Amino acid sequence: MHETGPFSTPSIRDFVPEKLKPWIIIFFVIVFQFSGGIYLAAVSEMVGSLALMQEDILMAGYACMVGMGLTFTIMFRLKFRFPTKTAFLTCAGALIICNLICVHTNSVPVLVATSFVAGIFRMWATFECNSTVQLWITPKRDLSVFFCYIYLLVQSCIQLSGIVTVYTGHWANWEYMHWLVIGLLGGVMLATVLLFRSYRSMRKLPLFGIDWLGGLMWGLTLLCIIFVCVYGEHYDWFNSIYIKQATGIGIILLALNLWRASFIRHPFIAIQTFTYPAMYTTFLLYIVIDILLAPSHILEHIYLESILNYDELHIISFNWIILLAVIVGSGFTYFTFARHKWRYKTMTLIAFTAIAGYLMWFYFNIDYNLSKESLYLALFLRGFAYVVIAITFLTALSRVPFQHFFQAISVQSFVSAGFGGVLGTAIIGRVLNVIMKKNVILLGSSLDRVNPLVQHIPSNQLYGALQQQALMVSMKEIYGWLALIALFCILLFAIKESVLRPEYAIHPRYRMIRRYIKHQLRMRDKTKEERNQEKHLKKQGNLVG
Repeated sequence: MHETGPFSTPSIRDFVPEKLKPWIIIFFVIVFQFSGGIYLAAVSEMVGSLALMQEDILMAGYACMVGMGLTFTIMFRLKFRFPTKTAFLTCAGALIICNLICVHTNSVPVLVATSFVAGIFRMWATFECNSTVQLWITPKRDLSVFFCYIYLLVQSCIQLSGIVTVYTGHWANWEYMHWLVIGLLGGVMLATVLLFRSYRSMRKLPLFGIDWLGGLMWGLTLLCIIFVCVYGEHYDWFNSIYIKQATGIGIILLALNLWRASFIRHPFIAIQTFTYPAMYTTFLLYIVIDILLAPSHILEHIYLESILNYDELHIISFNWIILLAVIVGSGFTYFTFARHKWRYKTMTLIAFTAIAGYLMWFYFNIDYNLSKESLYLALFLRGFAYVVIAITFLTALSRVPFQHFFQAISVQSFVSAGFGGVLGTAIIGRVLNVIMKKNVILLGSSLDRVNPLVQHIPSNQLYGALQQQALMVSMKEIYGWLALIALFCILLFAIKESVLRPEYAIHPRYRMIRRYIKHQLRMRDKTKEERNQEKHLKKQGNLVG
């Protein structure tokens, strides 16, 4: 018999020390997190090497996120169908094939489809690893503790993957990142063959009753949304037939999917999933957060590259600050939210305060000669805020019944990892273009040959300085408006009882006071009713007399 204890991994062979088993799984999940179809940190190198547009690479990268989000719904079905050894070998082999395809093709549809499939297998392998070590991390299955570990792992790997990708491309070529990941995945396959055995804790559960057509339709709907957001500015939005077609197809697919879910027996995502307060509240708040943090995807890069003239190595070095923020944010959330059970309202207010601080810092400090070290605080606040809010919102979904829990996670991942970031970037990018044109007109109204102050300045140099100044003013204006929106959100949260309204989020003392107040109000209402009845009886007595 395999020895059982507080934590055991029977799928690993007995000669492996018990204390080493979870760390092997942790190493596997880090490798799987580094793998994927497209590495967005190398987008500039891929654009030049493959003769593609930046939008093409972004489309393929976000397709990977869509595949990852869709996989949550069927995770337990895959876990109960395949043993751990089979899952690791299948996922590692599939990811190796996807990396080979991405290296040797420059076809955009092939890149998008390959990245989508890579996202599915990446998420399957990640879930297999994390579910295996869950009892090692939290023996009581406390999801707030477990999700702190999840986001510490995932966000740390994202930052480290970007650093490794950029330095690999700088020292050699962006393709070597794919070969590095292929080598690591090959090591995972070899370790799986040597260290793992085919073990089942329960009988095989076939993959019957899964709405594969619904999953495909959800994936296509999300890809249509991402296509509109990524290519919208390039094709001039709805002046282009491509954007109109993608919008129409996305709306039709969404309507058909919801219609099918209303009558089929086992829909891929049930309509009931959208009716839970924790679900739709976090979904809407994620959209707001993605818009508030959208400057990190567009304004920061423009500022660092065009204004401060940083190269890619200096820009990617900021990932170390984000990594520090992820570690501090995960630790802070663990000790306050998971251990001491701080309220959802408190954690949400802390995160939005950090977001407001990040936006206000850029509004008050953006300048032509800003030092690199002075940016650390703003970037730290951004990373800290996102980790805190992500752990809080993911834990909030534990209020959803188990039959819809993983569907709720999929829906939340649609906006958090799928179209949320690109939607915010599209909105802020469009706003930047509109405000930029306005500021160019306002600032350049007096820059002509009649003005004696600019007669000696060459026209190309003059209008180059005008564009740069208009860009700075526009970015400052956007940061200011976003900071006001963040402060308004903080004010709304502060005057509400709770953002997500969990019962255990209210301190027992305040709960008792609230019950007392409700009791007094009921007694007051009852007294009024009794008085009204007495007056009514007196009137009737007077009439009878």
